[in-house]
Amino acid sequence: MQAKYITYQQTHSFSSVVLDYIDGKDNLESFYQYSPTLQGFEKAVEERKFSGDRNLLVNTLQRQYAQLSPSALVAENIKRLADDRTFTITTGHQLNIFTGPLYFIYKIVTAIKLASDLKEQFPAYNFVPVYWMATEDHDFEEINHVKVEDKLIGWKTKAAGATGRIDTSSITEALAAYKGFLGISENGKKLAALVEKAYTTNQTLANATRELVDALFGAKGLICVDADDAALKAQFAPIIYRDITEQNSFKQITESSEALEKAGYKPQVNPREINFFYMDDQLRERIVEEDNLYKVLNTSISFTAASLQEEISRHPERFSPNVVMRPVYQEVILPNLAYIGGGAEVTYWLQLKANFSFYNVPYPVLLLRNSALVIDERSARKMHILEISSTSLFDTDEQLKNQWIKAHVGDSLSLDDEQRAIRAVFDQIKLNSYKIDKGLSLSAEAAKVKTLRLVTNLEKKMLRAEKRKHTTSLQQIDNLKQKLFPNGVLQERVLNIAPMYVLYGDNFIESLFTAFKPLDYKFTVIYA
Repeated sequence: MQAKYITYQQTHSFSSVVLDYIDGKDNLESFYQYSPTLQGFEKAVEERKFSGDRNLLVNTLQRQYAQLSPSALVAENIKRLADDRTFTITTGHQLNIFTGPLYFIYKIVTAIKLASDLKEQFPAYNFVPVYWMATEDHDFEEINHVKVEDKLIGWKTKAAGATGRIDTSSITEALAAYKGFLGISENGKKLAALVEKAYTTNQTLANATRELVDALFGAKGLICVDADDAALKAQFAPIIYRDITEQNSFKQITESSEALEKAGYKPQVNPREINFFYMDDQLRERIVEEDNLYKVLNTSISFTAASLQEEISRHPERFSPNVVMRPVYQEVILPNLAYIGGGAEVTYWLQLKANFSFYNVPYPVLLLRNSALVIDERSARKMHILEISSTSLFDTDEQLKNQWIKAHVGDSLSLDDEQRAIRAVFDQIKLNSYKIDKGLSLSAEAAKVKTLRLVTNLEKKMLRAEKRKHTTSLQQIDNLKQKLFPNGVLQERVLNIAPMYVLYGDNFIESLFTAFKPLDYKFTVIYA
């Protein structure tokens, strides 16, 4: 497989705040701690002090991995977390079935590759790649389906509460459909065996996801962290109580969001007055303050300030942070140096720095994950025949077709020269008429505008007529775009790894490790 690189700007797929962040624009400096560069990492390594309980973290992870037979590198990396010279490099994602869209894979590869690169740069330290499993999310509708080529496979079941606790016994139908797509090739059977073992030998979605991700990336030393854990939550308990009762995150993040808007950017998330849920089996509901009580929505559960503190102390695992407090929890329990996220995550992390500072929790180096477009051999041949570059692929369908027509017809479709000649003629008429009567110059200007409009419309008609003569080629462009940009968006946001794995097996993932360069901030185009 061959990799080529284009700028993120050329993809027209990333927000201005993300592009300005990776470009190091000055107006964003106050929203983060360390620049996402080698120099930023050097400073972060020197300054990062972890006050959490490393031994507790190690013991918890060993317990979570007890049901598996982790690779020697995973086991070693868990032990390394007890060492003050060890940092984590973290990415996080929901528990999408069968790994969900491709960017789930790209996030993890970026984390592993960055950890490896940092080890080369700072050999005196250890860098452990971590996948933070979003086991406490409750948005089942976002994770219960996966798209393999043009087929949507869904898991039909009733679910409530944290998705990590969902029983996997009802996934049989979706699993059978997924294995059916994978087929009987050697690669297909290998992935089918991995997913079947993961989802049929584990009772919960969290454990199934850990086993599948470990099967794909355990050899690279990736550690999966499930933070839905009473022992880990106990370290976060003081912040939980303070934030619910004092509503500090709401104040801090609201101010940061307003500052981000003044800088010309749109915030990604809006904080609530209370940014925690109350969670139990089959339950994850927001906590709100009403009449000096802390109530759990859609239930009869409520707490006074005193009883809330007692409940947090006795059962910290019942209090689940939302999207704006989850990052703080992460940094409290992990010796984390960097967080890797997509464009939306980068944006909302920029809103959070003030909240980290308020609670005196270290803010990590924030990185945009690697993104990629995989161009299969057949699509590459079509591009060659149609003379379409990887950069022009990211133009809109209409722009791409117009450019193709103009490139293959020549200058006959452009009336630019004629328009310049018309302007010159009418400017002379306007000058002559002004000498006779000032009012006539206005009539001459109006006549020029009308004539130029007629010529522009004629040029559009010529383009449409030329398109009708090239229907076959333009249809091929439509098919190419739909193949590489399903539903009109980046391939990585829709397609699952299954088609890639069936065709290329483990070589596909290995090619990502070769191609991705986490600190170069370029979009990767892979010719498979």
